[in-house]
Order: sequence, then structure tokens, then C-alpha cells
Amino acid sequence: MILTTRLLCFNLCLKVSVAFQTKTQPAHSNMLSLDINRTINMQHNRMNFFSLLLLSGITLFSSQLLAIEEIDSVAIVVNENIISNQEISIRFDDFKRQLELQGKSLPPEKLLKKQVIERIILDSIQLQLAKAQGIRIDDLQLNKALESIAKKNRTTLDEMHLLLEQKGISYKNFREQTRKDMIIRQLQKRMIYSRVKVSQQEIDIFLEQQKQSGDSANDKYHLAHILIATPEAASPEDVTKALEKADKVIDQLNQGQAFNDVALRFSDGRHALKGGDLGLRSAAQLPSLFLDAARRLKVDEITVPLRSAGGFHILKLINKKTKQHIVKQTHARHILIKADEITSNEDARKQLNEVKLKLDKGEDFAKLAAEYSQDPGSKSNGGDLGWASEGTFVPRFNEVMNSLNEGQLSEPFKSQFGWHILQVLERRQQDETEQLIRQKAELAIQNRKADEELQLWLRRARDEAYVEYRIETDS
Repeated sequence: MILTTRLLCFNLCLKVSVAFQTKTQPAHSNMLSLDINRTINMQHNRMNFFSLLLLSGITLFSSQLLAIEEIDSVAIVVNENIISNQEISIRFDDFKRQLELQGKSLPPEKLLKKQVIERIILDSIQLQLAKAQGIRIDDLQLNKALESIAKKNRTTLDEMHLLLEQKGISYKNFREQTRKDMIIRQLQKRMIYSRVKVSQQEIDIFLEQQKQSGDSANDKYHLAHILIATPEAASPEDVTKALEKADKVIDQLNQGQAFNDVALRFSDGRHALKGGDLGLRSAAQLPSLFLDAARRLKVDEITVPLRSAGGFHILKLINKKTKQHIVKQTHARHILIKADEITSNEDARKQLNEVKLKLDKGEDFAKLAAEYSQDPGSKSNGGDLGWASEGTFVPRFNEVMNSLNEGQLSEPFKSQFGWHILQVLERRQQDETEQLIRQKAELAIQNRKADEELQLWLRRARDEAYVEYRIETDS
């Protein structure tokens, strides 16, 4: 037993020593690279440690044998992080169950596993970058996020816990994966989204293009996507090879194979594990390459391969929705009397009651507002608040305003600002104002630009990471 254990120790030390001498990570100079010197020092220290074990002839017993088993279970090394076979198995099983619950057909196990492994590698790279930047999610933040997920699914946190376990999904794993996803989103927001700016000129151009194409600001496209990626500095041979692969994908789709199945098998895109489903997106959220193609598609049609710097894209139009956004607006005016250190709450109410009596006798609202109102924003306009959409004012004010008919005066009522008398002048149904349309366009353009930047950033991070496979993978 002792001899066998020593042989195991010797073989292990030899393997680790050779591995660390031959698998040194190349240094990188940009912000995405980790501290390589620290990695090399760690490797050097580990080599010295195993050399000492070898020289001293220390006998390994049960705890050391367990360590050997753990090292043997290493599947992939990503920079300074180790991914175990167990982690891959757990993520693979979770993705498999999700696809089954969604009623989607499963691709061959090897292809699905390849997609899952690539996702794990990308997550690992981003989590290491987040850690280096001090990004973390504590239990309080995590619990709030989980409660929000439960609420969206119309259930409680405890009920969601039971439901997941019933479906064979470990709540503990779900919880920790949610934490990792939140950390990754924080990193992406810091690295990408916060730096993306949208100019007024970009908004003008976009709205003009929408007008010329006949699109509404509320038109939304539900697309599915397959990406056949090319290297960042692709050679003509790389491009030809990718195009040939894209053409084969088109052939399979034309033969009737389900788009989501083909996406799971072949797509290099971020949404491959979702069957390529991009969800419902406004026109402004789509890259111009996608939008131009989507406008020409009918539901269930697919595009030819679309060339971009990142490779060849294949799109399918699942649905298109056009929704006119009608807003209820109210034109009202009011008189405000505030309660303060000088004027008590009761005195303010009595003063406003006197104003109400004058209004009931037919005195001019605008003149009384100019004389008595303590709202500096509307006093000079005779208390006129202009046109306002629903939800513009505080809840109590909105409640009273919505209860009145056109021309009707309210009784004195109290809000957090003081005592009011309110009159509704008129109401209308209005399509979105220009300002709201521009705000929506700005947000959508920002999301689109950020998504494009994110794709490039992830690709660069993946290319520059040190990845060593200890398991067999299909290239």
C-alpha cells in the first residue's frame, strides 16, 4: 500500500511538474489580461512544493489520496481558475432539464456539451475579471433578486425553491448561478454599457430612417439567430470555410430541420443555448444589418448568410408586432396652500375653503390662483399645469384628477405638498410625445451599441485567455 501510494505521488509530481513547465501562459498587455507574473509565481511555488514532497518521500494516506482524486477531476484550466468535471456535469444537466421543460428537442449530447463548456469558459473569464475589479454580490442583493424572479413568476421564494427541486434543479446551484450571472451583468455594465454614448444626431438619423421605411417607434421584431464566427483577423481561407459552413446550415434549415435545433448544434452566438432566440426587440435595438434583413422577411422566413466583421449571420423572423402607444393626457389647473411653521395644517385647509367659496360664486380661477396659490411653477400661469400624462403627479393628486369630469372642480384635498383645489379643463388620447419617442429611441440605440461592443469584448477576452483542456473536446 505504501509503495503504491508513493508511486502515485511520484507520478503525480512528475505530471504536475511537466505540466507547469510546458503550459506557461503567454503574457498579454491589455486590460483583459490577468497578472501573469502572479500565475507564474504560483506555478513555481507549486513545483517547489511537489519537489519537496518527492524528495522527502512523504507517504500519502487517505486525505492525500482524496487530493489526488480532486486533481484528477480537473477538466479545464482557465487562466487561474480550475473547472471540474463535476461543475460541467451539473451545468450540462441543468441546461438539459431547461430545454426539456421548454419542450425543445435535444441536440446530440456531444454538441450540447460543447456549447455548455464554452459558456462555462466565458463565465469563468468574466468572473475572474469581476473579482479583479472588486465586483461582488452579497446575500442581501442576491435574495432581493431571487424574490424578484419569484414575483415575476407569480410565486413566493419558498414555493419557487420547492418547484425547482421538484423539477430536478438544485436550488443551491440555481442560487449560486444567479449570483454569478448578477456579477457578470455588473461587470458588463461597468466595462461596456456605462461607456456607450448616443448623440442627438444618431437619434435624428434613426427616427428619419424609421419614418422613411414606414416603421413605427413601437415596431418590434422577434428573431432567431445563428452565427458562424470568423477569427478577428480572418484570412480569405477562414472566410471561405465559414461561408461553406453557413451554406450547409441553410441547407439543413431548408430541409425542414428546426431552427433552434440547428442553432444549438452550430451557432457560435451568445444565444446558442436558447436555440438562437433573440427575443422581441425594437427596431432600434437591432444592428442595421439585422434590421434591413428583418424588414424584408415574412414570418418563418430565413435570410441568406449575412456577412459582418464577426462572421456570417442567419436570421429567422418568428414574429413582428406593431403597437401604437396611446397615452391618456389631462389638462388641469390647481391652487395650492402649504402648511408650514407659520400656517398650521388646519389653517391651510380653512384658507383653501374660503378660496373654494369664491370659486363657487363664479370668481375667476386664474386670478385667485395668482393671488393665493403657493405653487411657484404654476402660479404665474393662473395655476395651469398644462397637458400631463397618467402618472405624472403624486398618487393622491392623480387619484383626485382622474375622478373628475371635464370642467369639474374638486373639493379641497391634501397631498404631501399641502392642500389643493383642482379643476380638470379637458382630456385627450395622445400618441407618444416626441420627447418620449426620442427617449425610447436613445435607450434602444444604446442597448444595440452596447450589445455589439459586448460581442467584440467577449470575443477578445476569450481569444486572450489561457485555456487548457484536460478532457477530450471536439474542435
